[in-house]
Amino acid sequence: MNQILESLNIVQMNIPLWASFIIIFFAIISYAAEKISLEVTSLAIIAAFLLVFHFFPAQVDANQPVSSADILAGFANPALITILSLLVIGQALFQTGALDGVAQLVSHYGEKKPQLTIAVIFLVAGTVSAFLNNTPVVIMFLPIIIGLARRINIAESRVAMSLSFISILGGMTTLIGSSSNLLASAIIEKKGLPPIAFFDFSVPALMLASVGALYVIFVMPHILNTDSNSTGNETATNTARGKQFLAQIKLNRNNTLIGMESRVGLFPELKGMTVRSINRGYQTILPPFEDVTLKAGDMIIVAATRDVLTKNFNSKNSFIRASFDTGNNFGVELDPSNLTMVESIIAPASRMIGQTVNQSNHLAQTGCTVLGLQRRKRMKRLAIDEVRLEAGDVLLLLGSRSDIFSLRSFRDLLVLEWSATDLPLLTHARSALGIFAITIGVAAFGLVPIVISAFIGALAMILIGALNVRQAARAIDRKILLLIGAALAMSTALEGVGGAALIADAVINSLEGAPIWVILSAFFLLIAVLTNFLSNHATAVLFAPIAYNTAIKLNVDPQIFIYTVIFAANCSFATPIAYQTNLLVMSPGNYKFFDFVKAGVPLVILMWITFTIAIPYYYGLY
Repeated sequence: MNQILESLNIVQMNIPLWASFIIIFFAIISYAAEKISLEVTSLAIIAAFLLVFHFFPAQVDANQPVSSADILAGFANPALITILSLLVIGQALFQTGALDGVAQLVSHYGEKKPQLTIAVIFLVAGTVSAFLNNTPVVIMFLPIIIGLARRINIAESRVAMSLSFISILGGMTTLIGSSSNLLASAIIEKKGLPPIAFFDFSVPALMLASVGALYVIFVMPHILNTDSNSTGNETATNTARGKQFLAQIKLNRNNTLIGMESRVGLFPELKGMTVRSINRGYQTILPPFEDVTLKAGDMIIVAATRDVLTKNFNSKNSFIRASFDTGNNFGVELDPSNLTMVESIIAPASRMIGQTVNQSNHLAQTGCTVLGLQRRKRMKRLAIDEVRLEAGDVLLLLGSRSDIFSLRSFRDLLVLEWSATDLPLLTHARSALGIFAITIGVAAFGLVPIVISAFIGALAMILIGALNVRQAARAIDRKILLLIGAALAMSTALEGVGGAALIADAVINSLEGAPIWVILSAFFLLIAVLTNFLSNHATAVLFAPIAYNTAIKLNVDPQIFIYTVIFAANCSFATPIAYQTNLLVMSPGNYKFFDFVKAGVPLVILMWITFTIAIPYYYGLY
């Protein structure tokens, strides 16, 4: 009887262990298959652990049982707070266009030496990614590098994926370069080890990143070599061009275009815009423009994409913004710190049909200004003020966010809410750059922990108006929040039931008698494979406690094993789902899933070989 009770007790003690393994196995399959949304999977994982440890409390080595508070503690983890704060800072830099100057400078000089400039872009992108979330870095440089590729007549597929991979390699080199780095560091801090400093693993990481960069720049383009005149190129070109809007520029006395002369029938200063006509009093001047000098009072009719109009409107010397006498068409002043742009369609049976923009009292009451007009038919050469609106016309509207979203009840217009975007606050660009530099500098010199530096930096961005609270909240991706929360819950459970120690024992026993560098190499390869099917967050958090336990059992410095987790978790090259920047470049580069396998798998293998040779030598483990 006693033996039966003892057996039942053993089974009951093992229930949390095996339940944890089952939940983690489900997480791996669900995250990789993507049949269930990432958010639902993450919530299901947390709920399952809460139930398991409520009914079957786990107690290992006389420690406190794993509680609900332990499972949910990941949402208050300093690493998660740091990641979310850095996302807000990155959004503020993007919102203010603080890094546009770098992009424009590179683009300007790139016109003369495009091949050299592409290499410089890779170097700059990799460097910036070491200190900033690499998603905005890729967004910023992707159109520039694609434009340069077209200029030298090479396919976008040869450069777009390279930009993503370079940014990932750059993120490997510092503590804040990747969120997985911060998460792995947080795990060892919980063990009582000293926190990882900003540049603690930068030297060995640079060894790996340098070898990877050489492959990405010189070898990978040949693997992805395709015909530059393929359909994919045309598709990307059409996507880049975007929809053309008709816009007008009235040359008031303070407009910088006054006195500008045409050259070769064009006005080169109007970059990205096609001049359709110049209205001078009762005279209409049509292209080509020979010996035409712009004068005060001229009305220039141009066709341009939304991006071009937005960038010009926000520039310091905007000639579009200067064309409005009192802020917009209706004499309503616009607050530059609260501007939103949206596209809207003239509805069938709208009261605005047959009227011009200025004649429409209904539109004037909204407080919005019309920045551009698009018509599916042939665009006229008239000023927007003179065009009589038709059903189906698309208006590019500019106004305060409250005015824009009040249009939902305006039945004469069908507002395309997905197209609503806040205009960058370029006036705060320098302040945003200063806050970013201070945040990084304070953390790099160890004056305060990175979580404090990043949190205060994010708060400072809001206080100076670089972005508002709503925009800061939008920068906090709920997928990242729930994924990291679930990953930390899995790590806590794995540690609490003794699963990490069990796996560590299995690894050591399977490699019994093997040198330390062999065990490290096996660890790296296993994590590098899994990170291409899971997220790098989940992989880092799951394997950090396993790495720690393995190092302790082998009597090796645990930080070396933690660095191994960091390096391997960043090897997100072999699938498009492995990292968000891979998904970003997939469409512009016209890639298929197998393209990432074809180009990424050799890079993962190269990184593994480089790690196996260089890192044990660097730490004296041979």
